[in-house]
Amino acid sequence: MKKILLSLCAAVMMLGAKADEGMWLPMLIGKNYEEMVRMGLKLSKEDVYNINHSSLKDAIVQFAGGCTAEMISSNGLLLTNHHCGYDAIATLSTVQNNYLDNGFWAHNMQEELPAQGVTVIFLQRMEDVTDEVIKEVGTTKGEEYTKKFDAIRKKIEDRETKGNKYMVASVKEYFNGNQYFLLVYKKYVDVRLVGTPPKSLGKFGGDTDNWMWPRHTSDFSMFRVYAGADNEPADYAAANVAYHPKKYLPVSIKGEQENDYAMIYGYPGRTNRYEVSYGVNLAINTINPSIVSIRDTRLAIMRRHMAQDKTVYLKLTSLSARIANYWKYFIGQTEQLKRLKIVDKKKKQEDKYVAWAADNNFDAGIMNKFAKIYQDVTPYAKHSVYYTECFRASALARIGASTEPLYKWLQKKETNADSLKKYVDGLKETRRTIMKEFDYGTEKDMMAEMTKMYYDEVPKVQQPDIYQKVIFAKYGKYNADKTYMDYTEYVFKNTFLVDSNKFNAFCTAPSVEKIDKDPACEYALSFVHNYTKNYQGKVETYNAEKKELSKQYVRGLMAWKEGKLFYPDANSTMRISYGKVLSYDPQDGVHYNYFTTLDGLMAKYKPGSDEFDVPQQLIDLYNAKDYGRYADADGSLHTCFITNNDITGGNSGSPVINANGELIGAAFDGNWEAMSGDIAFDKKYKRTIVCDVRFILFLIDKMGHAKNLIKEMDIRE
Repeated sequence: MKKILLSLCAAVMMLGAKADEGMWLPMLIGKNYEEMVRMGLKLSKEDVYNINHSSLKDAIVQFAGGCTAEMISSNGLLLTNHHCGYDAIATLSTVQNNYLDNGFWAHNMQEELPAQGVTVIFLQRMEDVTDEVIKEVGTTKGEEYTKKFDAIRKKIEDRETKGNKYMVASVKEYFNGNQYFLLVYKKYVDVRLVGTPPKSLGKFGGDTDNWMWPRHTSDFSMFRVYAGADNEPADYAAANVAYHPKKYLPVSIKGEQENDYAMIYGYPGRTNRYEVSYGVNLAINTINPSIVSIRDTRLAIMRRHMAQDKTVYLKLTSLSARIANYWKYFIGQTEQLKRLKIVDKKKKQEDKYVAWAADNNFDAGIMNKFAKIYQDVTPYAKHSVYYTECFRASALARIGASTEPLYKWLQKKETNADSLKKYVDGLKETRRTIMKEFDYGTEKDMMAEMTKMYYDEVPKVQQPDIYQKVIFAKYGKYNADKTYMDYTEYVFKNTFLVDSNKFNAFCTAPSVEKIDKDPACEYALSFVHNYTKNYQGKVETYNAEKKELSKQYVRGLMAWKEGKLFYPDANSTMRISYGKVLSYDPQDGVHYNYFTTLDGLMAKYKPGSDEFDVPQQLIDLYNAKDYGRYADADGSLHTCFITNNDITGGNSGSPVINANGELIGAAFDGNWEAMSGDIAFDKKYKRTIVCDVRFILFLIDKMGHAKNLIKEMDIRE
């Protein structure tokens, strides 16, 4: 095992593929340094990453658990995407003070608004703990491996945090479980909204332009990190002061040119580039189409109710945006996986690997094993998606399902008060979280439609018994729409889960009988018990077998392609990618320039449109050509540009950094032609879409009149 791990590290460090592909571990980035310099980087290796002294890594944070942000001043000012701050902005908004639609700018620190629940984490260090983990887990597999890995992971993480709630430790798998790293973070919890453009600009183009180039969206928002007087993390308090980071990024308004060096630091979420052809085929034909169909229906219901009531709109807009983003993503991914013939390409590679494995003492039958586990899980794959995406789309269904742990404990007829409190508190917290985005009218329509959709699409032999025993028995099949709506009306009128007084009364004296008699609990637990009893085990067996096969396969690929560049799949840990500002040709006879301008934005302008309207103030500035020092040398105001950097979800808000270590933009999207990227990187078409920092500063200065923020940054011309 030790020899294999050393060869893995060597594979990580080798250079052989195009530099624009790859999400690199900062701890090992020194091995890429010569290539980065060849492409134009002017910083030292220590400037890029240094464990003992300040470096670029200290300016980069994971924002709100799923995005990236960067420090841009010595006083804790940070920049991220508008869609990353969207939920916090919407939560702070009311019909009277609608910061989401109207924008918001704090002209001094006293005006900044606490963004409750938003946290940022700073990476302190990375450490290879492979030997310690392997010593504990050995060659175990499946449940035994999971149990042992969870135990050693907790031991390591607890050892690092020592009960400090502001320290976060995480042991992560890399290369499909062939290597393990410990990452230690410091967490700041007092984060405040500083500025955001109005939604019409922050989300300009809406779903139509999402994942598309050319793009003109000002996808940014600004927050500030606060700390105690000692600059250490502290709970929110009026007396807290602006955090002083170890490192912050200077901002360049010189402008970028084609082929300029571009580097991106961030927290990419998930990729699956070592997926085999059978997995891609299942995604194309079953998983993705199911997700798209369900989300299409969910979005239609939500949008209808949001359009009728501004309060509902503010409550649901963040959830709607999250659903819509990956609704379109799965459409694009499926289209590009087919267009690029990824199944065929992976199959050819797998055939060559099998031939090599047969001659080199590796498991030549591994592809047959992959084929078998996918054959076994395929009959249940659609059901698994519908259980997660369709049944659980209903907020009431999710609350009902969350009674299951309490229900099981009550069935045991135990009397331990502490245990009872633990289960009741868990139920309360789940309900509290879900009710933040709960609208009565929307949820009635959602439950009725999702119940109908589940029955229509999931194989009849796999259905829960609620349909035959209750829904059809009491409300008939003669008119499906009426049947499901009548049943839903009955559930909502008779459940204790929706009404806070009834729910609290139940929590005071919970019982099995009360749960059994509640129609919402009966409904939800019918789905839960059907799935967990009959299908969850099959899916878990598949996941365990796939995990082990994938681990073996990646190890084999590295041995087969020794000397080739390998990098681990993204897993929400800090990575660096590097490339260039670069245009592209999406199809024959079509060329896409590397930048867009305010002229192009105004050409898309449609008064009154939900997606393409703009504020009058921007129109006035455009007509006056009042761009100030943010105009490009050609006299236009550049809005966005593209690079060939390798990113994925989680990189949203990542800084795009030039050769001198200066911020030139905020990454916010990928392009339609390369949406296969999470499974198969495409060197020809892959582009990262970036909001030009000059457009950002223009809006802060000219529209927001927040010159206090402009003065706070280190802006270089």
